[in-house]
Amino acid sequence: MTPQRITLVTLGVDSLERAKSFYCALGWTPAPSETESIVFYQLNGLVLGLFGRNALAKDQERPASELGTGAMTLALNMPDRKGVDAAYQRALDADAVPIKAPREVFWGGYSGYYADPDGHVWEVAYNPFWPLNEDGSLTLPAPT
Repeated sequence: MTPQRITLVTLGVDSLERAKSFYCALGWTPAPSETESIVFYQLNGLVLGLFGRNALAKDQERPASELGTGAMTLALNMPDRKGVDAAYQRALDADAVPIKAPREVFWGGYSGYYADPDGHVWEVAYNPFWPLNEDGSLTLPAPT
């Protein structure tokens, strides 16, 4: 088993119900293993969890004020620019906070940023240099 992997990303949220409603509005379906304190979403090869911020802080044995948000970006790559625009608009319709509307970017792609209701930053991007697999997952291309 490779040590270079991530199996679970957990986001601390202020309101589990509000966060769940947001991700459901994006078209995501919770996994059956949902409980009253955590919601899981099965993704391509990894799981995203939503966990109450205070409960997450307690689990880490530190104050909730130390958890922070926005110092990282989660990304959703799309197969084309239309996909970026549609995903960005769907997020705004679900009450995401716009950060940067999709546009051409310096590295040759097209991307935009929004924040979910708890301030977690998402990038929606089209990268012409990174074609997506049929299932939407990404495998970095071999160097040329």
